Amino acid sequence: MPVSNPIILAIESSCDETSAAVLIGTVVKSNIIATQKIHEKYGGVVPELASRAHQQNIVPVVQQAISEANISMEDIDVVACTQGPGLMGALQVGVSYSKSLSMALGVPLVLVNHMQSHVLAHFISREQEGEASQKPEFPFLCLTVSGGHTQIVLVNSPTEMKVVGSTIDDAAGEAFDKASKVLGLEYPGGPQIDRISKNGNPAKYSFSMPVTPELTYSFSGLKTSLLYLVRDEKIKNPDFVTENLEDICASYQATIVKYLLKKFSLALNKYQPKSIALAGGVSANSLLRSEFRNLAIDKGVSCFIPPIEFTTDNAAMIGATAFFLFEKKQFSELSDPPIARLSID
Repeated sequence: MPVSNPIILAIESSCDETSAAVLIGTVVKSNIIATQKIHEKYGGVVPELASRAHQQNIVPVVQQAISEANISMEDIDVVACTQGPGLMGALQVGVSYSKSLSMALGVPLVLVNHMQSHVLAHFISREQEGEASQKPEFPFLCLTVSGGHTQIVLVNSPTEMKVVGSTIDDAAGEAFDKASKVLGLEYPGGPQIDRISKNGNPAKYSFSMPVTPELTYSFSGLKTSLLYLVRDEKIKNPDFVTENLEDICASYQATIVKYLLKKFSLALNKYQPKSIALAGGVSANSLLRSEFRNLAIDKGVSCFIPPIEFTTDNAAMIGATAFFLFEKKQFSELSDPPIARLSID
């Protein structure tokens, strides 16, 4: 295989999904994800349990990815994995495995920034579409919304990004998950609230948007306002949540989406990109996707939203990022450690 079009084995283990993918360049041949169901009973990710599950899953997930891609281990040109940010124990499993495999196969190792990969998920190509599908034009502005991060990123090239706006406390994904806990819903909360909201009235309850400087976000106050609403209303009516769940979810979700796009619109006016993009696990939210498209139409810019399968944590996005690093010969050393708090800058 020519060096310009390497076969990449990519591994993702930053949180509670063990994923492995095989790509030829940026064309995905397989993308296997093992979701850890054990966290559902605790209403959130338990780091130690996540690490143990990664240890159990990583070998069979890699084997399945290689089998589905119809290659052998000896065909691999590059081994890539997530370096950070993420849970340290979870990252350590993926990094240690990838280092060992890189050394055994005698191929380069590429350690990848997880948040950079969410942005570059837009450059993954499916095999049937090849490299011809439309991609964002540089420079573009990306709203990255995941469980642990909310960022506005100015993307000048695949390897040159700058965070121009971010949350000062909790992330939007955390706001959804904490709300689901208050409302007695299953973890993860985002998909549950999105589903229930479809039949609700988004104007029924009022949640004031936080006032934060310029392009910064804050979600801690929104969580507290929901908590107080439920607490106060249940004193008057113990069945308040059950009787009004759809309207509560719809109102809360609408506030988060409106707040996300209000700040992003400010960034759009400031930087004037030709293209805008949405990324991260919360980008699977149906209202956010719809309103993001409406914002693009209103501003007259091109809009890019990744397929649902590439929004959550997955190894295909790690492999696509590794391809761009491989092109620039930005390889990693076996001594390079996982980094729980790794900046996209």
